[in-house]
Amino acid sequence: MKTIGLLGGMSWESTIPYYRLINEGIKQQLGGLHSASLLLHSVDFHDIEVCQRRGNAAASGIKRD
Repeated sequence: MKTIGLLGGMSWESTIPYYRLINEGIKQQLGGLHSASLLLHSVDFHDIEVCQRRGNAAASGIKRD
């Protein structure tokens, strides 16, 4: 099985559904106690919020129109 990468959402709560769906799919395909070989990276939303509060959208990675 190959290892996949998952970039988490803006909070750990928003990442849970993706993690669950991926592993449910693996379980459905392979059965037993199989789960995805997966690397997860989640950002700390606090850092983004601080940049936004200070008006530094560029540093937060957020584009404004």
